[in-house]
Amino acid sequence: MSFWRYISEQISDATGKPFQCQQQLAAGGGCINQAQTISDGRRQYFVKTNRRDLAFMFETEALALQEMAGTNTVRVPEAIGAGVYQEQSFLVLEQLDLSGHCNMAQLGRQLAAMHRISQPLFGWHHDNVIGSTEQPNQMMDNWIEFWRQNRLGFQLSLAKKNGYGGELQQLGERLLADFPALFESYHPQASMLHGDLWGGNGAGLADGTPVIFDPAFYYGDREADLAMTELFGGFSRDFYAAYNEAWPLDHGYSLRKTFYNIYHIINHLNLFGGGYHGQALHMMESLLSEI
Repeated sequence: MSFWRYISEQISDATGKPFQCQQQLAAGGGCINQAQTISDGRRQYFVKTNRRDLAFMFETEALALQEMAGTNTVRVPEAIGAGVYQEQSFLVLEQLDLSGHCNMAQLGRQLAAMHRISQPLFGWHHDNVIGSTEQPNQMMDNWIEFWRQNRLGFQLSLAKKNGYGGELQQLGERLLADFPALFESYHPQASMLHGDLWGGNGAGLADGTPVIFDPAFYYGDREADLAMTELFGGFSRDFYAAYNEAWPLDHGYSLRKTFYNIYHIINHLNLFGGGYHGQALHMMESLLSEI
């Protein structure tokens, strides 16, 4: 049986409607997975593929999308199914027309509503990935220890293995010791987070309805999601105004956002190298001077 026949059978079983793939078109936009749009002439689906040993990445993405969809807040693609066939892993999603201009005010309100969804513990019941980097989500009741072990400390350990020692590790050790000062009067709840909310992971349907996708899902401080939106741009003033109207941010956010984004910059350093090393050092030095 061919791969695409197998995928067609999986779609048919999941949807209860016969589907037979007649066309595959390469879809751009990703640097980690291969992506195709497939069609039977009437219906279309978006399929991501990778190596068999990375099946957990797609399985946890499907679970995350299902959990996010269940909140009826921000629109996410429906996960049709994930699995493996021969040497490939796959994830099948509904194909969405993302040609519209995203209604940023609506996205701000809906994200605030999603962040209102919480649980008692920080983390998630599955480890997943951030980009293609493992993201441990061991659940804890202490946010500081969760971030120290599962986020900043984990990325610093990876960086050391990747040859980034010296000043990065020295500053990292200082930050691991000092950052609890950022939370002396701020005690976040374990909010439902997208986890990788940069501009490339959001878009609009033809009518402007916001859609977010490619999550690095877990439950944590909502400020971590908001900080990521500011790291590479792409979110308008309307977005922040609507979010703050729905759920105002704490005054200490302006300092903590740098702290949260250090995690993403060190992850980019581990993934891509290059100029992210200097950026990580600068951010850490700047933050340490203000703590």
